[in-house]
Amino acid sequence: QVQLVESGGGLVQTGGSLRLSCAVSGRTFSSYAMGWFRQAPGKERELIAAINWSGGSTTYADSVKGRFTISRDNAKNTVYLRMNSLKPEDTADYLCAAGKNSSWYRGFGYWGQGTQVTVSS
Repeated sequence: QVQLVESGGGLVQTGGSLRLSCAVSGRTFSSYAMGWFRQAPGKERELIAAINWSGGSTTYADSVKGRFTISRDNAKNTVYLRMNSLKPEDTADYLCAAGKNSSWYRGFGYWGQGTQVTVSS
């Protein structure tokens, strides 16, 4: 059974930083792409960052490009999302997702429960 557990969310002021973590168990972590999504109340879930199996390729939504960094540690079965220069519009539930194969182009098949990030103005 594949499990994804996020941590690191919380309340932060505008301009602050947070690092989210997602620990994965139940599959060969290093073979699959990983992604971070977010969903704000009343809005659709959006993919904000993804990383391929090796960490050698990443992609970001325009809304977070230059502020957020996705990375992975295959030895620890963990993917991270470093978030800098946070804005109130970054407030959302952040979810980790595991890809269906080594690249994010094929989509995601497993999801975590999410961790809440709230940015105060």
